[in-house]
Amino acid sequence: MAHSSNSHPNIVFILSDQQRWDTVGCYGQPLDVTPNLDRMAAEGVRFEHAFTCQPVCGPARACLQTGRYATETSCFTNDIALLPDEKTIAHWCSEAGYEVGYIGKWHLASTGPELNFREKPVPPERRGGWKDYWLASDVLEFTSHGIGGGHMFNAQGEKVEWEGYRVDCQTDFVLDYLRTRNGSRPFFLFVSYLEPHHQNDRGHFEGPPGSRERFHDFVVPGDLAALGGNWAEEYPDYLGCCASLDYNLGRIRDELTALGLTDTTLLVYTSDHGCHFKTRNGEYKRSCHESSLRIPMIACGPSFRGGQVVRELVSLIDIPPTLLAAGGVEPPDTMHGRPLQRLVDRTAATWSPDVFAQISESQVGRCLRTERWKYSVSAPANHTGAGWMYPHSAVYVEDFLYDLQADPHEQTNLIHDSAYYEVRADLRQRLQERMAQAREQAREIRPAQ
Repeated sequence: MAHSSNSHPNIVFILSDQQRWDTVGCYGQPLDVTPNLDRMAAEGVRFEHAFTCQPVCGPARACLQTGRYATETSCFTNDIALLPDEKTIAHWCSEAGYEVGYIGKWHLASTGPELNFREKPVPPERRGGWKDYWLASDVLEFTSHGIGGGHMFNAQGEKVEWEGYRVDCQTDFVLDYLRTRNGSRPFFLFVSYLEPHHQNDRGHFEGPPGSRERFHDFVVPGDLAALGGNWAEEYPDYLGCCASLDYNLGRIRDELTALGLTDTTLLVYTSDHGCHFKTRNGEYKRSCHESSLRIPMIACGPSFRGGQVVRELVSLIDIPPTLLAAGGVEPPDTMHGRPLQRLVDRTAATWSPDVFAQISESQVGRCLRTERWKYSVSAPANHTGAGWMYPHSAVYVEDFLYDLQADPHEQTNLIHDSAYYEVRADLRQRLQERMAQAREQAREIRPAQ
């Protein structure tokens, strides 16, 4: 039987893709979508106010691997490879004695046509240090479909094919991994699902068959109800994807129990960003709104027990130091976040009252989210396409201000309201301080006119 051979727990980190926080029952979803996540939260710790630090797939993943902001790793948009010499959580944990494995979507190996592993095996030097076990595709949506099968590549670069619903099949590989550990070392398995992300080439969310009927009577989230977008036709399948993820989380937890690993394994579940269903721009994320930024985040296992709800604001940037701390590794100074264990055991003397996000592709944007306020700035509007070309702007202009206390669904932009001049001035200074912490050079923010 596999077991952790020392005091360091095994770690299973599960990352969904494009999952809104409010798809989960313990965050307020009224339908029965996530019974297993809800149970995990009841036994572990739920982070009520969790946010991405970059609302797009590749950059968020670069942040998760390194603990550094996307502009620091140069992976500020999709389609930029993580540099081979970048030290990741896999490297740190390997040095601490962990066996490190990766299953699923990688999205950090390719840059343009010259460095193209989108439908080919990712070579070892492009795997971010996940050297002991590898079963992945750089762009999983290019090698598979939600319904109908596909393939990933193993460590030797060989195709590993499957037929069936993608989440189920990927989880089969996860269970096989868990069953075949010999227990000589603690393991750290990173599981990266594509769901509930839409299937790009088909232009739809692909829930399991029957999702439209099962979730036909969904309750429309308040931020979507007043806006257009495509949520009316797509949300049932989206919830179907989330329900499948939850069912398969249950399979993973059951397997850990069967193997006697529950008490010695830290399980963390979160997502790379949310989804606004084409209400805020022409696609699904890449905006400052809660629907893009706010994510579920639940942990269960050593140091994360007791059904606690943490209400401080936390970020994906806090995940890397949290995982290192779980493995007995002192997080390096290069990492911006702080171990979430300090919030759970209340040893953090202070905690930041805001979270910071960089936004790219749709714009060159920066955002601050406090308990009450959402404040966002972007490069001047005449910089068409700048979000794809530039990690920074020399100048930013105020774009959005929302009072989340009075307007939780962000329907009223107050950025031009003179009554909030002092609020904006305070938030501007706080955002500039956050940009400085992220080692950004240009930090001029011009007031909205």
